[in-house]
Amino acid sequence: MPPQLRYGSDSDEQPAHSATAKKPFVADVLLWRNKNLSAGILAAATVAWFLFEVAEYHVLTLLCHLSVAAMLVVFIWSNGAHLFERAPPKIPEVIVSEHAFKEVAFAFHAKLNRFLSILYEIACGKDLKLFLLAIVSLWFLSILGSSCSFITLLYLGFLCIHTLPALYERYEAEVDHLLLKGSHDLKKFYKRFDSSVLNKIPRQPIKEKKHT
Repeated sequence: MPPQLRYGSDSDEQPAHSATAKKPFVADVLLWRNKNLSAGILAAATVAWFLFEVAEYHVLTLLCHLSVAAMLVVFIWSNGAHLFERAPPKIPEVIVSEHAFKEVAFAFHAKLNRFLSILYEIACGKDLKLFLLAIVSLWFLSILGSSCSFITLLYLGFLCIHTLPALYERYEAEVDHLLLKGSHDLKKFYKRFDSSVLNKIPRQPIKEKKHT
């Protein structure tokens, strides 16, 4: 048989392979399949929250102390390497590449634009149910933010993201039952609220767009 021609190169398959490789890693961390790594991330976040919130350690002070400690380690290692017949430390000139920094900036820009566009669509009031849900959620976050600091709020959000997926995987049947019951109760409440309040609000008729 004649050899089959293969179009494309290995470099074309690398982005897809790397993208699919990141998903199992994130899933293993969030679902606690790699317990050592998940526990290490949780411990690091807890230590950071304790330093900034409980011990009231400032970010600038922490960065300065870490820089001083790193400089002392490099100084002692560089000057004492010949005494122990060790090689001096080799620090790469570029620790964070420009390409990686641009990718992070582009990703943040895209997420921010997406968030603002969704917020604008909700604020237009086309979906009244979604609009009221957003108002209630923001009102709840404002109450939560007034009772705790921003760092504590971030830490609580991290705890939820880091623990809830694993708990859901373990108690999936019980959680689905509670969510189904809660969703049914919320729908009943919304129907009553819609019939008694929302339907009495006068609305301007929506004009159809003319296609040219």
